Amino acid sequence: MRVLLLGANGYLGRFVADRLLADPAVQLTALGRGDDADVRFDLASGSPGALTRFLDAVHPGVVINCAGATRGGARELTRHNTVAVATVCEALRRSGCGARLVQLGCASEYGPSQPGSSTAEDAVPRPGGPYGVSKLAGTELVLGSGLDAIVLRVFSPVGPGTPAGSPLGRLAEAMRRAMQSGDGELKLAGLGVQRDFVDVRDVARAVHAASLSAAQGVVNIGTGRSVKLRDAAAVLARVAGYGGALHELDAGPGLRPGVIGAPRPSADAVMEHLAAPPAPYPDGCGSWQQADVRTARDRLGWRPRINLEESLADIWMEAACRI
Repeated sequence: MRVLLLGANGYLGRFVADRLLADPAVQLTALGRGDDADVRFDLASGSPGALTRFLDAVHPGVVINCAGATRGGARELTRHNTVAVATVCEALRRSGCGARLVQLGCASEYGPSQPGSSTAEDAVPRPGGPYGVSKLAGTELVLGSGLDAIVLRVFSPVGPGTPAGSPLGRLAEAMRRAMQSGDGELKLAGLGVQRDFVDVRDVARAVHAASLSAAQGVVNIGTGRSVKLRDAAAVLARVAGYGGALHELDAGPGLRPGVIGAPRPSADAVMEHLAAPPAPYPDGCGSWQQADVRTARDRLGWRPRINLEESLADIWMEAACRI
């Protein structure tokens, strides 16, 4: 099976590449902006015609699009998450290769959901920010393209390679610095946010399964279990061997402390709360997200295998080795 992988150098793309390379039946070609790509091509600025000529030359059976941007202004996000997808769809329509398209979407396309609920694929998307809007526009382009295509809406990926600027990456780095300096307490914001964390290696398995399946439309990729960032922080502290107290700065109004392993906050701590930075999940999804993953199980034969503690241990190992 010839597979063309777009965005092989990104966080998700690297693990998808590793998964595909482990399959002896796959002949993999990587296309991207980096020097280590097999072919250099910028989807956001390249023409559909140029990509069509490449598709006709390589003749892949599957095209996997892991390319995109998670940060930047609305214009940059639109270029990389919407315009780039339009280029891929148009090139595939023009090409005679007849390749199947596996597009990576994200849970930010859904926007906020009701606490306690599981979001299924038929939920009406209401993205709460420019990132989710740009990704949703890309998804709609794929679904309306008439191609043999599937969109995997990935919830909150974690595990090895987690970007240092991500919420859990920042948490691990803050913990490393606290341990290095001997601080007995760590003050953190946004610990009440709940997300469905799924290991990046499980995401790669889902992409592999989707490339082999005949399923079309949108499929959620998550664990089906929402976890508070506060609980993830406690697990990270345990695997790191951090014995200090984790203080939540933004527990909300009133006297409820929101503190792990520590007494109620002082007046100074309350003042610190009032000046606390914004919650570390500016994804437009509110305080809660949890995937309904029955479609992935039924149509892809996929289930998550790696638990959150293992994912967090891998994040910590990388943070601990950082100088």
